[in-house]
Amino acid sequence: MSGNTLVSPSELQQLQASVSTVIVDTRSPAAYAEGHIPGAVNIHEIFTYLATSSKEGLAALRGKFSEAFGAAGVSGKETVVLYEQSMNTGFGQSCRGYFLLQFLGYPSASILHGGYDAWLASGLSTTTDVPETTAKTCPIDEAAAGVMLTQEDMLAAIDDPQVVILDVRDVDEWVGTSSSPYGVDFCPRKGRIPGAVWLEWYRMMKPNEDGIQVFKNREELQAECRTVGIDPDTRVYLYCFKGARASNTFVALKQAGVKDVRLYFGSWNEWSRDPSLPIESGPASWAAA
Repeated sequence: MSGNTLVSPSELQQLQASVSTVIVDTRSPAAYAEGHIPGAVNIHEIFTYLATSSKEGLAALRGKFSEAFGAAGVSGKETVVLYEQSMNTGFGQSCRGYFLLQFLGYPSASILHGGYDAWLASGLSTTTDVPETTAKTCPIDEAAAGVMLTQEDMLAAIDDPQVVILDVRDVDEWVGTSSSPYGVDFCPRKGRIPGAVWLEWYRMMKPNEDGIQVFKNREELQAECRTVGIDPDTRVYLYCFKGARASNTFVALKQAGVKDVRLYFGSWNEWSRDPSLPIESGPASWAAA
């Protein structure tokens, strides 16, 4: 089994040769059809599914993706490796899949660091063939559900000085000029969760020697964290619009050594639709260094 969250293209090849591996392409069906890593299965709903954090919503989320991963041949014995096109253009969709597996309590999951672009840059083969899969039962460990936050958790955190609420959305969403990447008025309200600090998700990445976007190294990630008051012992509650960019940052914070990181998967898509919940908009009262 793989113990690494991030694997390089060459490491993925080694995994395929040494352990039972399921490769999951999170891109659109059209992108997958144009070419993909040999053996990869396509689960684009990892990116598109909009979740809510009610008891019923989280049960539906758990059921949806235990079924989807099971249909792809995931049984708990395989290492699952997820990828997107690139780390900065897929809105964190491979990381969203990784987080969903954390939520399910899956024992072995990794992300192809640099995504499909890194695979191509390495000169490795691609295919348009769709593999045959044998459906299996993907296990669920409900004890792992603590990484997932609810609307109530976020509301309580507003007044909790022990928690840093971290908003990682794009700047127009943070200041409240747009409600989402889906459109300016996709959500009924614009703004941010009160008390949140802002660290745009792009800042956790940089180009490598091939010009492929990858996560910054541990020291660089820790420096970014310090600009918003986060150190390895800080409890961090993440959100974005639907949990994808926040999942990218979830991985980055873990790479930085932050021990207690949890994610509000419902994020702004859910929060903005409840008029009883408080919001802020406009210029923030703090500034990152």
